[in-house]
Amino acid sequence: MFILYFINRLTNTLCLVREIPEERQDKVFRFINVSILILLISSFVEISFTV
Repeated sequence: MFILYFINRLTNTLCLVREIPEERQDKVFRFINVSILILLISSFVEISFTV
């Protein structure tokens, strides 16, 4: 959970610095959250099958 929180904070900073409009920010957050979730799940699966 800490990783997702930290990534969301970085995403928020990105949106503020790049001045991304409010209506596009939802899409940016969704894309980044889904991408990070896929990476976390794939890492978990890889680790659990190698042990």
